[in-house]
Amino acid sequence: MSKVIAINISKEKGVIKNPIEKGFFKINHGLYGDAHAGNWHRQVSLLGIESIKKMKAIGIDFITTGQFAENITTEGLILYELSVGTKLKIGEVLFEVTQIGKECHKGCKIKDLVGECVMPKEGIFTKVLKEGYIKTGDEIVVV
Repeated sequence: MSKVIAINISKEKGVIKNPIEKGFFKINHGLYGDAHAGNWHRQVSLLGIESIKKMKAIGIDFITTGQFAENITTEGLILYELSVGTKLKIGEVLFEVTQIGKECHKGCKIKDLVGECVMPKEGIFTKVLKEGYIKTGDEIVVV
């Protein structure tokens, strides 16, 4: 079973996100209260714990969820193998995958802190099609 390991939020872009127990994901907006939320194609970011473990395996063992600025940390689903247009149901929320990976920008605080960033290769971005709450432990279903 694929599931949510953490929900992470920040008030500023380019910084580590802090974990919250439960978040409200608003249609055409994203995680309510998050700096990256808005009516655009990268409303919510997801990164697998499997990707974070890759960083730990190369000696960056202080990494925790949210340090790559992902909104949702997942387990059990290889996110970057999904296709754009794939729909995911997590908790009460329905997402559509809009982008796989991203270009890492200069001055990225995450890359500066960690030394490398897996988000450009293995993170995905989604938009919210049906709003609702997601909490840690919720199942992730590809629909």
